[in-house]
Amino acid sequence: MATIVKRTDSTGSTSWQAKVRMKGYPAQSQTFPRKTDAQRWASSTEAAIREGRHFATTEAKRHTVGDLVDRYVKDVLPTKKAKTQTPQVQQLAWWKDRIGGKTLADCTPALIAECRDALTQEPMRSQAEGAPERHRTPATVNRYLAVLSHAFTVAVKEWQWLDSNPLLKVTKPKEPRGIVRYLDGDERARLLDACRASGNPDLYLAVVLSLSTGARQAETMGLRWGQVDFAQRRITLHETKNGERRVLSLSGPALDMLRERSKVRRIDTDLIFPGRVHPETPVDLRAPWLTVLTRAAVSGFRWHDLRHSFASELAMSGASLPEIAAAMGHKTLNMVKRYAHLSEDHTAGVVERMTARIFGEGGK
Repeated sequence: MATIVKRTDSTGSTSWQAKVRMKGYPAQSQTFPRKTDAQRWASSTEAAIREGRHFATTEAKRHTVGDLVDRYVKDVLPTKKAKTQTPQVQQLAWWKDRIGGKTLADCTPALIAECRDALTQEPMRSQAEGAPERHRTPATVNRYLAVLSHAFTVAVKEWQWLDSNPLLKVTKPKEPRGIVRYLDGDERARLLDACRASGNPDLYLAVVLSLSTGARQAETMGLRWGQVDFAQRRITLHETKNGERRVLSLSGPALDMLRERSKVRRIDTDLIFPGRVHPETPVDLRAPWLTVLTRAAVSGFRWHDLRHSFASELAMSGASLPEIAAAMGHKTLNMVKRYAHLSEDHTAGVVERMTARIFGEGGK
């Protein structure tokens, strides 16, 4: 229940103190120069308390973005993968420098949008003297937004520092569609021949595995014998980019070569591709990989493009988008829509066969 009390100080000035007392909640009070302001505040405060909004708003005014960043770096970042921690510390430091003194209540979508535009427009640091000015790409800006958004989400759900995440109302910069680079038949033959002829004992098997399973480079190079099931002809990836377990099917040359390698595996490590000096660290294939690309005359091609080649071959072999997504380990179809055009001929053939079955060979 709210009460309004008139007060007069020693100078004769009048003010109005509004008090709100509700059972189960601490009393709230505020003083105003006008009675109507006091009544308006009392009414809105009562409504906010009943709806559970008032004390969350109070918490949002008590904590700053700097507090948010510090607690997130201390409590949340250590639970993430090590390789993501360093860039996210740097990204959060930018937010702290920019708006660290702002309270969470002051962090409106409009303020975040201003910061987003500043991220896009300001030159990047640590550029060589005389080099052309570089700016952050849309993808990089989105990473800055993503880590701050997660911090706000944790503050809403777990710390109860505020009611909602303002970044949910901020538009992300549109990222350009990625270019799909995959091997054509001639390139694939030249590349595999060059890998087979390479003096490196690991390169050919690693490339064949990546090309025939769609595994990422880190997944391939980090493989251990305990993940390989020869009886079931599969490899189980327990740690993947999206955090979910994935099973890779083994067949053909990849399966045969793995079986041969398993007969002479090293006893000081469980890694399939161990380093020469440090057996518990995967071997580094960067130098021999670049050499075979040159020898095979395959330009503009990265190791990750072996994964694109795997997906492209699936599409051209008639696999549906959901099947490609499952094989690649994608949770949604968005990432595999780039391969849709490669399966158009197969789709047309499916439709033709369906039409013939329903209406007869003549289509009537």
